[in-house]
Amino acid sequence: MSSNISKQTLQRLPLYLSYIKALPADAPKNISATMIAEALQLNDVQVRKDLASVSSSGKPKVGYSVKDLIAELESFLGYDNVDDAIIVGAGSLGKALLNYGGFKEYGLNILAAFDLCSEPEEFQGKTVFPIEQLETVCRRMNIRIGIITVPASNAQEICDNLVKSGVRAIWNFAPVHLVVPEGILVQNENMASSLALLSNHLREELKR
Repeated sequence: MSSNISKQTLQRLPLYLSYIKALPADAPKNISATMIAEALQLNDVQVRKDLASVSSSGKPKVGYSVKDLIAELESFLGYDNVDDAIIVGAGSLGKALLNYGGFKEYGLNILAAFDLCSEPEEFQGKTVFPIEQLETVCRRMNIRIGIITVPASNAQEICDNLVKSGVRAIWNFAPVHLVVPEGILVQNENMASSLALLSNHLREELKR
């Protein structure tokens, strides 16, 4: 197994895990890289290399034990070790993320949110704190992951406050480039870019 894995491989591993976990109960107990590649319409050599980087249990002509491979993928991706996170920006997107219970399956537990409010408010059993309490709450709960769902104009200031509060990883939904100190990870979810890719692909397909 390798500790130096590319971003592309990291993006594919959850796809493999989701596919394997969705297999019916009466499916074979072993699965090969070729079977996964065919199901997901990927290159089988690439799938084999990806799996080899996180698992050493595969055997020639036998493949991987489905049970063992699921455990290895979940362990590598951190899904078996839940990380606590908070959201800054309790608008429509922020509240949708706050209310989504499926994140725990991927090792993420969103504890609370922060917004422009004068006192704490309850939303679907979770608390939305005034933004002024961000650093106090983050340090008290030892939060290391922050999710930004505020407008672009406020995102850098919020980012700075998260870093000041001890956050080490930021999931950014604001359409803006964030400047962070070395050692802070930022994962951007740029909906405009994703839509542009979809639109361009559709346009090219329609030309044909």
